[in-house]
Amino acid sequence: MKKIAVLLSGCGVFDGSEIHEAVLTLLALSKAGASYQCFAPDIPQMHVVNHLTGEVAPDEQRNVLVEAARIARGEILSTSALNVAEYDGLVIPGGFGAAKNLCDFAVAGADAVVTPAVRDFIAQFVDNAKVVGFICIAPMMIPALYGAGAKGTIGDDPQTAAAFCAMGGEHVAAQVSDIVVDDARKIVSTPAYMLAGSIAQANSGIEKLVAKVLTLA
Repeated sequence: MKKIAVLLSGCGVFDGSEIHEAVLTLLALSKAGASYQCFAPDIPQMHVVNHLTGEVAPDEQRNVLVEAARIARGEILSTSALNVAEYDGLVIPGGFGAAKNLCDFAVAGADAVVTPAVRDFIAQFVDNAKVVGFICIAPMMIPALYGAGAKGTIGDDPQTAAAFCAMGGEHVAAQVSDIVVDDARKIVSTPAYMLAGSIAQANSGIEKLVAKVLTLA
C-alpha cells in the first residue's frame, strides 16, 4: 500500500487550507487504496480571518498545526517529525494558507519565499525524487522549490500565471478538470478552486491529480 503525506496550512479557505480541497484529497487517496498522514508546520498563522464576514480579526492569533488538526481529526504531525523514507509522495491542498503560511506569495507576489520549516519539509521529497502534487494556489511554490523551468498550473488567471513565470517557472494554462504533469521533476498540479464553481468541479481535477501522484509514486 502506498503512503502519501498531505501538507495542510491551517483550517479555512481565507487563512488556512481550503477544507473542501483537503477533504477531497484525503477521500481520493482513501478510495484509491492508499494510506495518508497529514502534516502541518508548527508556526503562527499570518493572520486570522472571520469566515462569516471575511474580515481579518486583528486581535486573534492561531497556530497552523493546531488549526490543521481540525481537518485531520487530530491525526496530524508537525513537519519537523517527517521521516521521508516512510512516504511515497506528497500532496499539498490550496487555500489562502498555502499563500500566507506555507509561503508569502499573498503579500510578496513574485518575490515570494517558502516558509523555512515548509521548505525543509518539501525539500526532502524533492531531494529524494518523490512525486509532489500541488492544488489550487499551492503551485506558486513550485518555481521556488524546483528552480527554473519547472512546470505547473494555477488555471488561467493572467496575473498569477505571469507571477509564476517571473519566479522562473513554466506556467501551463489549464481547465478545472485538467492536471499538468512535469514528468522530469515528478510534479503534478491542478487548478481546483482557482477555477471551480462547485465542489464537484474541484473534485474533477483533484481525483485526477491523486491518481497521477499514485501512478508516479
